[in-house]
Amino acid sequence: MTPHRSRHRPSALGPAARGGIALALAAAVGLPALAAAPAPAAAAAAAAAPTAAAPADLASRFTLAVLPDTQFYSRYSASQFVPRYGDDPFHVQTQWLADNADELHIPFVTHVGDVVDQVGQAGEWRAADRAMSVLDDAGLPYSVTTGNHDVRNSADTVFDTSYDLAGEPYLQTFPASRATGQPTVESGTDRTGLSQFHVFEAEGQRFLSLALPWRASDETLAWANQVIAAHPTLPTILTSHEVINIATDGLTAVDTAYGERLWKSVIAPNDQVFLTLNGHFHGSTWKERTNDAGHAVTQVLIDHQMDYEGGDGYLGLLEFDLTNGTLGMQTASPWVTWKPSETLTSYDQPLLDGANQRYSVPVDFRTRFAGFAPDFRAGSADEPPLNERARQMLLDGFTGAPPVATELPGGRADHTDVDGTLAWWRPGEQEAGVLAPGATVADVAGDADLTRMTHAESGSPTAQDGDVTVVDESHPLSSDGAGLCFANADKAAKRFSALTSPGDTTVDRATFPDGYTIETFLEVDPSWTDGANSWSKAIVRSGNRSQIGVPQTRWDWTASPAALGISNLKEFQWTEVTADAGKGDRTAWSGEIIPGRWLHVALVNDVDAHTTTMYIDGAPVLRNATDTGGQTVQDGMPWLFGSDWVDDAATNGWNGCIGETRVVDHPIGADAWLTARADLDALTVDDPGTEVVPATVTGSGHPGATVTLSGAVDGSTEVAEDGTWSVSVADDSGVRTAALVRALGTGDAEAVQSIGTRSGTAVPFVVAVADAGPVDPDPTDPDPTEPADPTPTDPTPTDPTPTPGDPESPAPGDDGTVVPEPGAGAPTAGAVRPGGDGPGGELAFTGANGLGILGVTALLLLTAGAAVLVRRRVAGLPRTTRTDQ
Repeated sequence: MTPHRSRHRPSALGPAARGGIALALAAAVGLPALAAAPAPAAAAAAAAAPTAAAPADLASRFTLAVLPDTQFYSRYSASQFVPRYGDDPFHVQTQWLADNADELHIPFVTHVGDVVDQVGQAGEWRAADRAMSVLDDAGLPYSVTTGNHDVRNSADTVFDTSYDLAGEPYLQTFPASRATGQPTVESGTDRTGLSQFHVFEAEGQRFLSLALPWRASDETLAWANQVIAAHPTLPTILTSHEVINIATDGLTAVDTAYGERLWKSVIAPNDQVFLTLNGHFHGSTWKERTNDAGHAVTQVLIDHQMDYEGGDGYLGLLEFDLTNGTLGMQTASPWVTWKPSETLTSYDQPLLDGANQRYSVPVDFRTRFAGFAPDFRAGSADEPPLNERARQMLLDGFTGAPPVATELPGGRADHTDVDGTLAWWRPGEQEAGVLAPGATVADVAGDADLTRMTHAESGSPTAQDGDVTVVDESHPLSSDGAGLCFANADKAAKRFSALTSPGDTTVDRATFPDGYTIETFLEVDPSWTDGANSWSKAIVRSGNRSQIGVPQTRWDWTASPAALGISNLKEFQWTEVTADAGKGDRTAWSGEIIPGRWLHVALVNDVDAHTTTMYIDGAPVLRNATDTGGQTVQDGMPWLFGSDWVDDAATNGWNGCIGETRVVDHPIGADAWLTARADLDALTVDDPGTEVVPATVTGSGHPGATVTLSGAVDGSTEVAEDGTWSVSVADDSGVRTAALVRALGTGDAEAVQSIGTRSGTAVPFVVAVADAGPVDPDPTDPDPTEPADPTPTDPTPTDPTPTPGDPESPAPGDDGTVVPEPGAGAPTAGAVRPGGDGPGGELAFTGANGLGILGVTALLLLTAGAAVLVRRRVAGLPRTTRTDQ
C-alpha cells in the first residue's frame, strides 16, 4: 500500500478547524450534507496519541466493522482513484481494518452489498477482489452480500433462485468456497451461493451473522430460518442490502416493502435476530422495532455513496459494550487520513458526528438474550472504549484542509455579483402563484427573459395552465428564495410545459471560449417515477446535434447540444457538445439524488484544464467530463426551462422545481457562487476622516444593501445598482438633521451595511461643519455678504457709543469688537460679545424695536435648520456696526 502521507505533520489548524465541515448549512437547516457532516470541536481536540483508559472505563467490548456500498470505489478505482492518489478507498478501508483489527478488537467485518456499480465490468470486480483479499490475507473473517448493482437482473420481481447462476459475475469473484473458507467458527451458504452465514466469537460468546441477497426467494428465506433454528442459542445479526429506508428529512428511518418481507418472514418470528444492517438508501439512520416476542430489534442503515468522492471512504464501527449494555456507532474514514495531505479538501473529515452518524443505543444484552441464551454473559472487563480509541488513531497527527462555512442569506440582495454574468433568472421577481402561458421570469442581468410557451407552442396536448407555478420555496442558500415548479409531467401522456429565452440574445449565442459557470438550484419532486420522468430535462440549450457537426451516434444524435437533466437512476446528468463538435458530447454525472430536497448544482468549465466539473451542494461529483472546453450551439435556438428538446421539438418535462439560475462567461469558484454571501464589509465612505461633511454623505457598497449612518449624523439609504450610495443630511425641505445641528464642530460617526438579518463591520468616520454652498435666503432679506448700506432705513438712528479720538473707529477692544461703555445698558442689535463667533464673539439679538437685519437673518437661518452655516456667515461680516432696525 502507498505509504501514509497525511499524518504526523505539524498542524496549521486549531482543534475547532480540524473538526469543521465543508458546508455548515447541513447542520443549520437539517439537510444531509453531501460532504462530511459537522464534527464537534471536542472530536477534533482528541488528536493526541491514545492514552490508557482508567480502570473505571474498562469493559467487555468488541467492534463489528460495517462496509457500506463500495460501488463507486470499484467503478473508479482504475480510472480515477489510482491515477490520482495511488490507491482507492475500498482497498484503503480493508487495509486499515486488517492493520487495526487487534487494536480495535474486530472479530468480523460485514459488507452490506453493492460491491460494484456495473455488474458487467470485469475491472470493477477486480478492484473489489483486490480490496477484500486484504481481509483474506489477514485472516480477518467477513461476509459479503449482493446489492441491486451486483446482479444482472435487479428487478423486484426477479428472485435469487431465478438467476442464471453460472453467468453471475458476483459468484465468479465471491464463490461459495470463498465464503465457507472464512476463519470463523462455522460457515455455510444456501443453494445459490448468494446467501451465507458465519458464526464468530467475541468476548467469550458466539454470534451468528446471516447475509441475505438482493431479492431473497421463499426458498432462501426458508433456508435462513433453518440456519437460525440450527443455532438456537446464538444472537443473530442479519445483513441485507435493503431493509429500512430513510425519509426525505434525511434523518427518519422508514420501512420498505422488501424490508417488510424480511421482517415478517425471518426477523420478527426469530427472537434471536436483534440487529439488522443494510445500505442501498443514501444516508444514515436507525430505528428500533418490536418483534413477535415483544423485544427490540435495532435496525441500522449506513450508505455514503452520495458523499464526496463516492463516499470518501466512510465505514461503520459498531462497538458492542457488553458490560454497560450499549451499541455505539461511529462513522469514520481511514481513506481521509490516508490521502496525501496536499489533496485534502474541506470535505475530507475523518469522523462524522452528525445525527445518525455517531450514536449509542442502549441494549441490555443479557436481558435481551435471556429467552434463548440464558447463559449469555459479558467477557472480562479489559477493553477501553473502542470507538474513542479509533477516533484517537484517526485524528492523531491529522492535518486537514480548513473548513468552509456558508451563512444563510439575510435577504434577497445577499448574493455575489460577478462580472461576465450573461443571464440571471430569478423566479422571486414574480409574484407567487400560477405562471400562465405568456408570463415571464425576469433575467435580472441581461435581456433574456424567459417566457412560458403556450400549450400549442410547446406541443403538449395535455398541459394545463396550473402545471407551472412560482413558489416561495427554494434551497436555503438561495437568496432569491423562490422556485419555478413544474407539476404533472408525464412522458407517456405527453404532458409537459416549458419556458424559453428569446433565442437571439447574448446568452443564447454564447459559445464560452473562456469557459463558463452555470449554476442553478433543483428539486426533484417526490412523485418522480422512472416510467413517467426518467431522462427528463430541467435546463436545455435547444437545438439538434445532427445539424451542428456531431458525428452520428447510436444515442442522442438529434438531441440538444447541452442539457441538464436526470437519468432513469435518479442521477443528475450534464451533457454538452464541446467547441470541437467533432468530438461528440461530454458528460458529468452525480450519484443518485433523493427527491424532495433542494440541491445547488454548479457546472464549471475550465478550458485550460479541459474539464467540466459538476458540483452538488458544493461537493464535486466523482464522474466529471474531460477533454472538453466551450460549447457548440445551434444559431437562433433558445434556452429552455422545464422540458427537453429532441428531434426539433419539446418533450419530456421536468417533474420538480428550478430555482434561480445564473450563467457566467468564465469559470468561478465557490466564493463567488450563488451560495456565497455578499461581502458586507466591503463598504466605503468617501473621504473618510477628512473632518468635512457636505450636504450628503456618499460611498460605495453592495447593490441592494442598506447603509445606516449613526453618531454625529444619522440616516439610511439603499445602495444603488451601480454600487454607490448617498445619504442626505437634510430632509426634502432642506432642514438639516438634528444630529448634525448638534454636531457644530467635529463629531464621530459610523456607517454599517446590512442585508436583512446580516450586517457588516462598522466603518468609522469624522464629521465637521462645512460651507455647503449658498442657501437661498428669503427674497426680502438683504444679502449679508454685500457691503452694508450706511444709510439707515429708520429715521431714528441707533446712537452708538463713540470711541474717544475717532468717532468713526471701533472701540479699542483687543478683538476689534464693539464694546459698550462701562455702565451702559445691554448691547444693541448686532453687537458681538467676546468669546462668541467671528474672532471670538457670540451673537446677541436685541434692540429697541426687536431684532436687527442681522438678527433676523441669523434667526431665519437657524429656523431653517441651517446652523451649520451660521458661524461662517457671521464670521464673514465686515467689522462695522449696522444700526438698522
